[in-house]
Amino acid sequence: MPSNIRVRKSLLTSYYQFIEIVKEERIFLIIISLCFFIAGFSYEYAHLAMWVGFMFAAYSAIANDSIQTIGTFLASNQDRNWYSLWFFIGGIYLLTVTYSWFTFNGDVSYQRLATPALSVAPTSFSFLQLAAPIFLLIITRLRMPVSTTFLILSCFSADLAGITGMLMNSLGGYITAFTVGILVWIAISRWISKNFTGEAKPYWRIIQWITSGSLWSVWVMQDIANVAVYLPRSLTTIQFLGFALFIFFGLGFLFYLRGDKIQQIVTEKSHVTDVRSATIIDFIYAILLFFFKELSNIPMSTTWVFIGLLAGRELAMSLLDSNGHGKPLPRTLKLIRRDALYAGIGLLISILLAISINPDINREILELLGIR
Repeated sequence: MPSNIRVRKSLLTSYYQFIEIVKEERIFLIIISLCFFIAGFSYEYAHLAMWVGFMFAAYSAIANDSIQTIGTFLASNQDRNWYSLWFFIGGIYLLTVTYSWFTFNGDVSYQRLATPALSVAPTSFSFLQLAAPIFLLIITRLRMPVSTTFLILSCFSADLAGITGMLMNSLGGYITAFTVGILVWIAISRWISKNFTGEAKPYWRIIQWITSGSLWSVWVMQDIANVAVYLPRSLTTIQFLGFALFIFFGLGFLFYLRGDKIQQIVTEKSHVTDVRSATIIDFIYAILLFFFKELSNIPMSTTWVFIGLLAGRELAMSLLDSNGHGKPLPRTLKLIRRDALYAGIGLLISILLAISINPDINREILELLGIR
């Protein structure tokens, strides 16, 4: 077959594939277009823009980050009614943010926004600051586990130092979680292979719900800043009710969808639908997040911590598990590379958005590179 005919055939195939994707995602594309229109209309009106940005960020951040905190919970509770899972996780969310609101004088972020780069609430907004969560929705639809911390908070950072601090914290989190994942699963791999057979005992379900609830609470302490950044740093009672209830009902929609497409990032990993394995993952992840919360007030990417933990676990299982419970090493390495690549893409998009919004950051980067 001549090369020009092969090229035309390939282009025609790609065209039909594109048309099929558009047909399949037409409702989502309409919603995204509407969101961009609302962002373009409202960004000049600060009092309206802060709530529009908050609503976009609230759903998009939690939808993307659901894989970290409630992903294994959803995967291992597929036999449960979605609304019972929602009431449990939603109730813990309300208790967690209410405690912060009372304790820190109206601040719902557990003082994660008290750093110099983010301590002042925005009094005006750019279109890209409101559009950042919409880009996150698109990336989530593509099943990419990107960092909401970078993608949203970097748009509000006053200088390069704020972004650098988040980056270093997040890199440290990935490396730590990756190392812990390898060491823990090396230590317990044989015990898991021997004992995690057949149906789990009923008490495992209770342990998992306690562990998942604790993890979810610690995640809220870490990452709710990604949503609250659009709002005043001290919320009034009415503002707090709007903040808390919107996210509560957004969680209900997310549970109704069973995590939506991003949930595949979890379900493709080894044995996460087993309540016992899911409990161990959540327990270690909760300890890591609590450690980093106590270590520093600088926001960090919990996504990077999560994919680092799963990467270490998968690698250990592939290297040590001779019973076929782990994936083949080449496939495991491919999954690790893919997740790391997606996280890197999110970081690049975040930096580009930050540069577009804040010319001072662009100037600092050029000076750092020696370009005047």
